[in-house]
Amino acid sequence: MRRGQGRRIRGSRTLRLLTAAVVLALTAGTAAAAPALAAPTPHTQAPGVATVQRMDWLTDRRVALWIVSPSMSAPIQVQLLLARDWNTKPDAKFPALFLLDGLRAQENESGWTHDAGAEAFFAEKNVNVILPIGGQSSFYSDWLTKDNGVNYQWETFLTKELPPLLETQWRTTNVRGLAGLSMGGTSAMFLAARNPGFARYAASYSGFLSTTSIGMPQAISFAMGDAGGFDSEAMWGLPTNPAWAEHDPYLLADKLKNISLYVSSGSGMTGPYDQAMGIPGVSTNVAGMGLEILSRLTSQTFATKLNKLAIPAQINYRPSGTHSWPYWDFEMRQSWPQAATAIGTQIEKPLCGVGGAIGGTAAANQWLGDCLTGEYQIPGGIAQDFRSGRVFYSPVTGTYPVAGRIGGGYVAAGGPGGALGMPAGFELAAPDGKGRFQVFEHGISYWTPETGAHAVRGAVLEEWGRQGHERGALGYPTGDERKTPNKDGASQGFQIGTVFYSPATGAHSVQGLILGKYGQMGFEDSWLGFPTTSEASLKDFGKFNQFENGNLYWSPLSGAWAVHNGPFFDAYRSVGFENGKLGFPTSDEFDIPGGKQQNFQFGNITLIGGKADVR
Repeated sequence: MRRGQGRRIRGSRTLRLLTAAVVLALTAGTAAAAPALAAPTPHTQAPGVATVQRMDWLTDRRVALWIVSPSMSAPIQVQLLLARDWNTKPDAKFPALFLLDGLRAQENESGWTHDAGAEAFFAEKNVNVILPIGGQSSFYSDWLTKDNGVNYQWETFLTKELPPLLETQWRTTNVRGLAGLSMGGTSAMFLAARNPGFARYAASYSGFLSTTSIGMPQAISFAMGDAGGFDSEAMWGLPTNPAWAEHDPYLLADKLKNISLYVSSGSGMTGPYDQAMGIPGVSTNVAGMGLEILSRLTSQTFATKLNKLAIPAQINYRPSGTHSWPYWDFEMRQSWPQAATAIGTQIEKPLCGVGGAIGGTAAANQWLGDCLTGEYQIPGGIAQDFRSGRVFYSPVTGTYPVAGRIGGGYVAAGGPGGALGMPAGFELAAPDGKGRFQVFEHGISYWTPETGAHAVRGAVLEEWGRQGHERGALGYPTGDERKTPNKDGASQGFQIGTVFYSPATGAHSVQGLILGKYGQMGFEDSWLGFPTTSEASLKDFGKFNQFENGNLYWSPLSGAWAVHNGPFFDAYRSVGFENGKLGFPTSDEFDIPGGKQQNFQFGNITLIGGKADVR
């Protein structure tokens, strides 16, 4: 129950949601008298070892991880908003706050950063914010069976597989809070209840805090079908299945003792962030009205249960407001003091001053926002963190801000202590108008929306520059420079090819179908070795690359094939290469009785007894 709640929807959906709300209103007393859960099935699935498959730094303190979940047998994206003091205190660890998404969770970004202001809000908070990405209609639970081709085992992933990785690799403590909106609010409560000791804080913003009340299984089933075509029976079975009760916050309420609880919902009536329809109290977000009524009713029932159990909770019933993001953004901010107290971190950021060279640069770049830290020492100079970036100073390079995706790429490259060194210029628009770049002591970082941010340096940068930088044949970098695994060298990918470097051969590019053939052969580990020239043009639209131990030729009619240095290449040269009677090669060399042979467009070369013969 997420993005686009304000859009016009089908009338049948609206009618069913409002009908479910009315049914709940009429049967609220029955829901309150529901039988207690006698023996919930414990969550005891043995955790596997989660591993990071891919990492992408989006800014200097926001990173996307693709984590292979053993239970789900798939990579799951998790984004982290790193704590305020992440840079200033590199040995410190920080508590975690999990922010759970709604029913319409998307696969590319959390609603908390896409539709709410979580990134800017938490920039000054000393907590690692954990943002699971995806899980549409999942309720962040372990499903009974697969559905829509996915194997949802979110509870195992979030509570068993992910925490060890966060604690060992991302400086996160075992002090945790859970907060979520709509579906995520339901999940925050039952995950805290089902996993004793996992969370010290749980917050529900417009959550559905009874899953078994009359009409609720049907409402949930309909909503899941509408959000991605998921079947609630694959999740928890028929409504009579014990799994429904085992995930019901109302029935699990007694398991929430000693956890700081926050519960909020609107009334469904038109509020300050809604557009009125013209009927008093009715907004254009009709579906959001029905959903928020369901949330209010189940939240009230849940709060009553907590009160009977003498479990304290902060309850916030807004007099108006529908099921939509502006209200959840408000609740995220309003509930923070309670969350901070529960997980043991500061509510407000400490005072920080700005002065000297960094102060002048910050004043000239108002987009940086307010300071988050004081100045701190880094290799080669000093730095200071601001809400939207960092400013670096050294007496050698001067004072420059680094931010955004280039700032993330800078962290990925090792920051000021890495291969790039200190920034030596401002971020600028690239000459082609498509991307941006920033100069550093030992290289340049380039960014486009399609390729991300990647640094180019040293011999690779020189070769790329000779070819015209981003306006040349290679285009923008698509990856960082990587050491070749088995030989002394490096490679870096670009949009149209790859630059390979070794101390013996220098830096040269290989691209197109010649690169494809080179890859099939094993790149630099093949008998060809490293390239010794970049791609050159030949007649009839052909291309050519020279390597340490041979050559690769390509033409539209013949394809890409390698010619080994030695007798084959010498014979080919003797008849004028591709301009001679043989034309381009049409095969690699292959065995024949007594020797080897290689075919060309208009003949072949045979090698028998050490003697090459052109035919």
